[in-house]
Amino acid sequence: MRSTSNPAFRNLPQGGFGGGYAGFQTQPQANMPGYGGYQAPPTTGERPMTVDDVVTKTALTLGLALITGVITAVAVLSETISPFPPMIGGLIVGLVLALVIIFKQMPKPGLVLGYSAAEGVFLGAITGVFEALVPGIALQAILGTGLVFIVMLVVYKTGAVRVTPKLTKWIIGATVAAAGLMLINLIMSLLGVNMGLRDGSTMAIIFSIIVIGIAAFNFLLDFDMADQMIRTGMPSKYAWLAAFGLMTTLVWLYLEILRLLYYLNSD
Repeated sequence: MRSTSNPAFRNLPQGGFGGGYAGFQTQPQANMPGYGGYQAPPTTGERPMTVDDVVTKTALTLGLALITGVITAVAVLSETISPFPPMIGGLIVGLVLALVIIFKQMPKPGLVLGYSAAEGVFLGAITGVFEALVPGIALQAILGTGLVFIVMLVVYKTGAVRVTPKLTKWIIGATVAAAGLMLINLIMSLLGVNMGLRDGSTMAIIFSIIVIGIAAFNFLLDFDMADQMIRTGMPSKYAWLAAFGLMTTLVWLYLEILRLLYYLNSD
């Protein structure tokens, strides 16, 4: 399988199950020249995953995150709870569950749904804070995230942008570079040095737009990886891992769009 910048798809078992179903793409890419065709081992008794499996699991995962997020945001806005406990708690629980899923490669519904619920609480707390500062920003961020997701799915589905090994390397490189800059900026800010990447300045707005673009292109890698998992006939339980991978990118994209909207609405 091709590489991906999403840690959710790292260390996948190098073997599928024969008789995989058609994936997201109308024309297969897996065995095209330069793509490193992947041959599945003989068929086993386990049912291979399908597009419906991925769609269903992803919908459940996102739905749970949305529910817990809305409940938390409403509680924060009504001042029923302080935003910091759910923010910190959701972040820690989500991080721990994410690490377990990533390193153990355990596509278990409980772990993925637990991660989704924790991220919903985390995002809900943050959203509540931003919504109190800029009324209406939450809906804008949700709609913006959904729009980017749909656009990138259409781009992938129609083949407008092909996920080639070269493009994959560019996306991974850009993702690593952006993450590195954000980490350096965080460290420098703790030392009292302002690099201008997260202060609402023109440079910060430009950087945020670039990061949103990188996150959007990561969806192409996520779709492609899910496509390969389907085509190679991996067990249906791995649809939960595909849903988890998409969820991590959506969380990243939503936070960045929320940040950008705050910059644009700040005086």
